[in-house]
Amino acid sequence: MKLKRIFVAMLLCTSLYTATAVVADTRPELTPVPSELVMQQGEFEWKDNTSLWIDAPQADKQILADYLHASGLKLKEVKKEAKKQQVVLKIVQTVDGITSPEGYQMTITPQKIEIKALSGAGLFYGIQSLLQLKGQYGTQIPALCIKDEPRFPYRGMMLDVSRHFFDKEFVKKQMDILSYYKINRLHLHLTDAAGWRIEIKKYPRLTQFAAWRPQAVWKDWWNGDRKYCEENDPQAKGGYYTQDDIRELVSYAQQHYITLIPEIEMPAHSEEVLTAYPELSCTHEPYKQADFCIGNEKTFEFLENVLLEVMDLFPSKYIHVGGDEAGKASWKTCPLCQARMKEEGLKDVNELQSYLIHRMERFLNSHGRNLLGWDEILDGGLAPNATVMSWRGTEGGLKAVEAGHHAIMSPGEYCYLDGYQDAPYSQPEAIGGYLPLQKVYSYNPVPDTLSADKVQLISGVQGNLWTEYIPTPEHVEYMIYPRMMAIAEVAWSAQDNRSWDDFHGRALKIVEELKQKGYHPFDLSKEIGNRKEAQQPIEHLGLGKKVTYNAPYWENYPANGDKTLTDGLRGGWNYNDKLWQGFVTKNRVDVVIDLEKVTDIHSIAADFMQICGPEVFMPAQVIISVSEDGENYTQLADLKHEVVRDDAVTFKNFGWTGSAKARYVRYQALASDKFGGVLFTDEIVIK
Repeated sequence: MKLKRIFVAMLLCTSLYTATAVVADTRPELTPVPSELVMQQGEFEWKDNTSLWIDAPQADKQILADYLHASGLKLKEVKKEAKKQQVVLKIVQTVDGITSPEGYQMTITPQKIEIKALSGAGLFYGIQSLLQLKGQYGTQIPALCIKDEPRFPYRGMMLDVSRHFFDKEFVKKQMDILSYYKINRLHLHLTDAAGWRIEIKKYPRLTQFAAWRPQAVWKDWWNGDRKYCEENDPQAKGGYYTQDDIRELVSYAQQHYITLIPEIEMPAHSEEVLTAYPELSCTHEPYKQADFCIGNEKTFEFLENVLLEVMDLFPSKYIHVGGDEAGKASWKTCPLCQARMKEEGLKDVNELQSYLIHRMERFLNSHGRNLLGWDEILDGGLAPNATVMSWRGTEGGLKAVEAGHHAIMSPGEYCYLDGYQDAPYSQPEAIGGYLPLQKVYSYNPVPDTLSADKVQLISGVQGNLWTEYIPTPEHVEYMIYPRMMAIAEVAWSAQDNRSWDDFHGRALKIVEELKQKGYHPFDLSKEIGNRKEAQQPIEHLGLGKKVTYNAPYWENYPANGDKTLTDGLRGGWNYNDKLWQGFVTKNRVDVVIDLEKVTDIHSIAADFMQICGPEVFMPAQVIISVSEDGENYTQLADLKHEVVRDDAVTFKNFGWTGSAKARYVRYQALASDKFGGVLFTDEIVIK
């Protein structure tokens, strides 16, 4: 982003964002970066007698006045506009160049600060920019003019409160900082196998029993017997939000112009429900099922009754129904499900799930709400008015958009904040993955290939924090910040206005500010970075040589295809960087590299990784052989390795050193009989 300082006498904003002035100590540093900013001459001096005048409907006026008072700014609200020494907030019919109701124009002169917007939300976001300027400059705020509006209307974060429960005060604390960076949606994952977290008066067993377990830490529960317990059990760990808690959270969100979106999982991830109310499962037995029985009318009676209470509490237009990762196994043999399929003319269990999604959408639409679900709701046919939240890459969202549906982009590769944000050995436990701040920031939710008429169907972006391995409030904040600030800028700022170098400098300061405010962010200043092997290509004898696969690589993780193992590129801290190639066949890795001529060889080696959570394991055996003619092979090494399950992210090199002559190199890696899983390797290095 080209940075320069513009001095103009006029008060209107007429330039594209050039906010970072040449003079470093006067450079405005706003996050997310605004659409347009013009520096002007002079400065506004904040004094003890600086007053506040708000011209807005009473509801917005009260929210904004209360918010400014709580912010600590010394502003005395008055009943009329003054000529100087005043902060003015106005809702107006039009603002030149602003089309979004969340946009705003801020004009700062030596006499006053004026923020205009089309709605209370626009004024609120203008206030956030003012607070950031006040924090940067103190009592001497430079004269400037900002025109700003969001790229997307939906700018969200999902917090999983099922795997580990976090109380209402913690949720409020996060809304404080999320709204400060212009995030306007907080999606609460309220139900899952690990615990039901919202009071439903019609079904008291959901919170008397399904919200509690003997183990406080999800991992201990998951690796144990996965039982629930009564609320009054001395060992009971967990919790839930009462309906009064939810009302309090909704009110607090409204005061921060945030919409709370509830998620009630269906048809899968429902072990807790189906143990509390086993008659809703295909077997009618507790601890046996994860998927609702779709053939059973009682299932729909239950879901509709739950959603009625949920809708009574949450004013959100969207109601999230999950829809992901249904096993569907019992549906194939369940008499009720099979009868439903026959009656409705459904050809397979995917269409049976689609039947549930369609039916729940009709119910929600009849109550003025819209259905939102993970991209598996596409399976079997998408409900007419549904919005897709795309997590398995971007494909689901783009498929929905091409079909004329709205989509919210939340691909795991860029938006799953439960992965490591730095070298795994330096970090608290995570589910795996490697998602540094720069990777998050690099995401562009709108591909260049998308036609202009479809772009508007991408409603926004969401960061997700699943908490299987995140049991404490401090750990949650560590995983969220500063990565959510990157998502905030991706979602708000125009693509052409964003610069990684500029953002990184701001993020370093944001981390320090968060610490001062009592948050627990990742210390970006101590970032180690990617695995050293991945930081530059490697030269070796096999570079660019042909690889023959006697056993195929996994189509889900092809990396660079047939070129992967000799392209000179090494993998980073996780296989999600598309440099590691995956193998799941019985023989796992079995490849031959043709060096094109007989060559003196002194070492042959390859790296493997182990991350047990997603079933990625080291090989149990590696066999390395060579041949001069491609027919007769001499075995150079037979390496045995004891594979054990652990919680670490580890890397190991399996190789041979010595002296040999060969044209062909065969490298085999076999999985253990005990664990199986996926093998990942990145390069077979021959020297």
